[in-house]
Amino acid sequence: MNQEILDRLRMDDRFPHILCPGCGIGSAMNAMIRAIAESGLTNDDICIISGIGCSSRVPGYIDADTFHTLHGRAIPSATGVKLAHPDKEMIIIAGDGDLLAIGGNHFIHAARRNLDMTVILINNHNYGMTGGQYSPTTPQGKRAKTAPYGCVERAFDACEMGIGSGAVFVARSTTYHTPHLKGLIKQAMKKNGFALVEVISQCPTLYGRLNRMGDAVKMLEYFKENSITVSQVKEPKDAEGKIVIGVLHDIEAPEYYESYRKVCEHAQRR
Repeated sequence: MNQEILDRLRMDDRFPHILCPGCGIGSAMNAMIRAIAESGLTNDDICIISGIGCSSRVPGYIDADTFHTLHGRAIPSATGVKLAHPDKEMIIIAGDGDLLAIGGNHFIHAARRNLDMTVILINNHNYGMTGGQYSPTTPQGKRAKTAPYGCVERAFDACEMGIGSGAVFVARSTTYHTPHLKGLIKQAMKKNGFALVEVISQCPTLYGRLNRMGDAVKMLEYFKENSITVSQVKEPKDAEGKIVIGVLHDIEAPEYYESYRKVCEHAQRR
């Protein structure tokens, strides 16, 4: 499997990558590539689309159809590709600032429409590429370059936002739990509809340093010690201060392209 991944999915001439030492994005990319390979998909079966940010550089290292779009515009770009090529497995990979700030409205309405795509949200709680500003997921009270005394805003819960917007599959993992993460991505890709996988990731260079969380190893240890599976959550208080991982939401609903195709066929008969 390792050699297959290197031969088939990785662009070796693009390495070394630009990510900081200890960044969790590489682990998320690793899990995604292995999920693709284990799902039996070929390079031509997939299209990976991103916006702007550290996470959004990932498609450039993968030998497949990829699309690096404007800030926050990965989902509408993916929508266009999916409608033109419905057989493609659409994968969006984005950071918390890119997907939930400037791209937030696109995220909400793509989930509402339930277009078949897998969204991998790498959440490191700050804008890593542009210097560590606070993002929509920065926890209240945590420090960032634009919140040196602590963020006063309440943070988005990306998974709750996805569920409330209409996503049919929502899951969460961390960059410590990479085999678990790989399995969730495989499940998301099999789902017919809008699927979200949130990946809690470390940013030791900026977020971790500003909040005195230690190096990458210490941050990964934190993920290990503070994560609980969804099956362990009986009441809301059980999850206070914890990272709840696993499949949080899994339902069936009409997929957008299938409904759109039926309307087109009906119009043609008229």
